[in-house]
Amino acid sequence: MFALTALVVFLFAFASARNATRPVSEPHIKFTSENNLYITNEDVSKLLIQNFGEVKNIPKEILDLNVLEHALKSNPMIKNAEVYLAVNGILNATIEQKTPIARVSTNASYYIDVDGNYMPLSNNYTARVPLVTGFVEKNNLVNVYTVAKKITTDEFLKKHVIEIHQAKDETLSIRLRQCNFLVQLGDTKLLNKKINNLKAFYQKSLKEDTLKNYSKVNLQFDNQVVCTKI
Repeated sequence: MFALTALVVFLFAFASARNATRPVSEPHIKFTSENNLYITNEDVSKLLIQNFGEVKNIPKEILDLNVLEHALKSNPMIKNAEVYLAVNGILNATIEQKTPIARVSTNASYYIDVDGNYMPLSNNYTARVPLVTGFVEKNNLVNVYTVAKKITTDEFLKKHVIEIHQAKDETLSIRLRQCNFLVQLGDTKLLNKKINNLKAFYQKSLKEDTLKNYSKVNLQFDNQVVCTKI
């Protein structure tokens, strides 16, 4: 019985040692979303190589998965990453990329992602999201993000808004598709109420065919929409 136990322990240790020195195969990269790949398999492979040389054929015992995972998560295109090694030596990386909801176009160009964070533009794909113009700083995206996030959750805004503008005093305005007027929001207080007022005004003016008559639509006043005619 003792000899049998010793044999099992020996075989397990031998298999473990052999498995540890088995070289890692070509990385297998999987994206959690199949659409709009802002970062490609090749980009991820380059990140892995930059942070651990040629990953392929490295012995498993010297491969630090935490280092690789941290390197991927540090990329501004990537929201989350999981790196793990299968028993057969295949290195797997599961990538969740960031989702842009607005594109800043000022003296710098970049996206604002769904969490309100900076996201660089991609060479692989251009998102169809509202433009952000005016006075915008990377470290102060709160107001613009609040409006952009509202747009993603509202079908009317998603269909019609093409631009978010922030003035020097941080007041906000938006522009609608096929409309010449500027919609003045002011600050983000009572934003839902302002948007409901805009929808009511839009539907009424559309029915009366008067949308083309205005240069400004001001939503900053309580319970009313103040319009400036052309």
